[in-house]
Amino acid sequence: MNSASVNTATSKRRLSADILELLGSMRFAVSLLVFICVASLIGTVLQQNQAASAYIDQFGPFWFALFDKFSIWHIYNSWWFLVVMGFLVVSTTICLLRNSPKMIKDARSFREYVRASSLRSFHHRVEATSALSTADALAGMQQWLSAQGYKYKLRHDGDSVMVAAKKGGANRLGYIFAHAAIVVVCVGGLLDSELPVRLQVWLGGKVPLTENMLISDVPDTGLLSPANPSFRANMLVPEGATSSNGIISVDNGVLVQPLPFALKLNKFIVDYYSTGMPSSFKSEVEVTDPETGASFSQTIEVNEPLRYKGVTVYQSSFDDGGSTLQMVGYPLQGAVSRPFDLNGVVGKDAELTVEGEGKGIPLKVEFSGLRVINVEDLSGDAEPQPKAMIEHVAAVTGSAAGARNEHLTNVGPSVQYRIIGSDGQAYEFTNYMLPIVLDGVPVFLAGVRESASVPYRYIRIPVDDKNSVAEFMDLRAALADPAMVRLAVQRFVAKNRSGDLPEELLQKAAENALLTFRRAGFNGIIDHVPEQDRENVLGFAVPMIQLSLIELRNAMRERSGRPAIDYDGPQGQAADQWMQMALLGLANLPDYPAPVFMTLKSFDQVEASVFQVARSPGKNTVYLGCLLLVIGVFSMFYIRDRRIWIWIKPHESGSDIMAAMTSQKRTLDFTHEFERFKEAFKRFTT
Repeated sequence: MNSASVNTATSKRRLSADILELLGSMRFAVSLLVFICVASLIGTVLQQNQAASAYIDQFGPFWFALFDKFSIWHIYNSWWFLVVMGFLVVSTTICLLRNSPKMIKDARSFREYVRASSLRSFHHRVEATSALSTADALAGMQQWLSAQGYKYKLRHDGDSVMVAAKKGGANRLGYIFAHAAIVVVCVGGLLDSELPVRLQVWLGGKVPLTENMLISDVPDTGLLSPANPSFRANMLVPEGATSSNGIISVDNGVLVQPLPFALKLNKFIVDYYSTGMPSSFKSEVEVTDPETGASFSQTIEVNEPLRYKGVTVYQSSFDDGGSTLQMVGYPLQGAVSRPFDLNGVVGKDAELTVEGEGKGIPLKVEFSGLRVINVEDLSGDAEPQPKAMIEHVAAVTGSAAGARNEHLTNVGPSVQYRIIGSDGQAYEFTNYMLPIVLDGVPVFLAGVRESASVPYRYIRIPVDDKNSVAEFMDLRAALADPAMVRLAVQRFVAKNRSGDLPEELLQKAAENALLTFRRAGFNGIIDHVPEQDRENVLGFAVPMIQLSLIELRNAMRERSGRPAIDYDGPQGQAADQWMQMALLGLANLPDYPAPVFMTLKSFDQVEASVFQVARSPGKNTVYLGCLLLVIGVFSMFYIRDRRIWIWIKPHESGSDIMAAMTSQKRTLDFTHEFERFKEAFKRFTT
């Protein structure tokens, strides 16, 4: 072997030794522990496992993208946190393996080979000459040490004798137990983390599913073993349905976790506070063992889980289980207002084609939610925002249970859906089934937003005498009919012409104003007007448009065989309010990003319970770690180590006696104990 090979081998051994020294360093372990404590603090302060939209709202897109790199939204299962935990386990284990034998050996050793001359260097020492013989002095010292709980060992050196005594040696075990507790707790945490599942993805060939499919169609690469030692999955079970599989989210996909039993949801029960928040919810389930065919019933509640075959089923939350919806749609383009029916199921899609301006518009509708109860504070006529399900669930813990507000009103059911156009552009919508009184006027609210990261913005649609939006939709369609607009403008000009403005000019201005208003609302009217002139233009255009719409409404009603609205009679004020609200609604329609408006006609609600199913062997491991930690802390703080050396040698007709006492921690208690030892020593030597 040449010198280069020898140097390379030596360098590798030196590098391995340096790495081992680093991993076994107590400073390195403490640094890792501090890092984990800081990360845990972040995970405690920042609510974990929320929707991405919630974090975008809280931090903004830039910081969300930055923090997302470190997965602080699920920090306890982030790869770097698990890596740090793994290094802490390795580091602390090496520390234990290197130091425990020495600590145990030191705790068992009496150190009887201490030189007599070395005792003079101890700070806590005492010496005297006694008339007692060496044997009598030794017997007296042995008797006192035994009475004080010391164990001792003798070393004879000719006629002289060294007595080495100790007690509290279990104090050293405290350090071992405390460090072993860190290892055990971290191992338990790793067992109950996503690490076992991720290892199967990294090393076991498992591939998370990114497409929707039936459980029966899931390939083996997307199925975990029923004997998976540790997992934490979610399971949604509608009323009357049965499930025997949990879903585990991994990165941007999911894995299917088969369970050792089948769970059927017989009934879901939820009670509400007056605020509309759920006061409690529970699930009546039936569990069937596929191996034996045996079954039993149990009620699962918050803090009262089901435990069977090593799997724990927790009541997590609740959701919609596929409620059926009967919708009524109104076209928002062209001169057509004829409504149509559309049936849907929450969680599924529906296809439809809406009549537009001379052509059909294909759309896909995704029904995402049904909320039967919406309790809102309407004291300030604030428009409601649909509450996230997690906010409802959080109320069970008491965060909103005691809230009372006399202005709270149940505004009835609402439906949430997404409309996706042929170009792939999607918007989210929420519509309320019942009208809501805002500013003293009953209106239907139509909410829309681009994504879950922004709040809904609302269009108010006035309610007609049949408690529907049909009149408003007829008015919208009439506004898109050139003949109806021309007739309404003629009536407006006939009633409002004056000598100052030619009739033809007024009619053209009114027609252009209605055309622009229908296409772009008020913004279209003032879009090309200088800033300083906009107020004057609106002051002229708004009354003209409103009066023209009044005539358009009456012409529309006459065409359908209904009587015209009398704005001078007893119902005149209500008619004016309806028209003002219709004017605002029509002004906002150009910004409504859908060619159809849908209302909820009826529904058949199906509740679903959301369970968290977990197999957590690490729980017992963590309990063991906590026990070791208690024992270790108790040993370190309440077991005090003491060592005493007594050197006795003959001197003329008596003996010379010298003693020293020491401890790892020389506290005030140790000083007092040494003083008591000195008094006892003096009694023996005098």
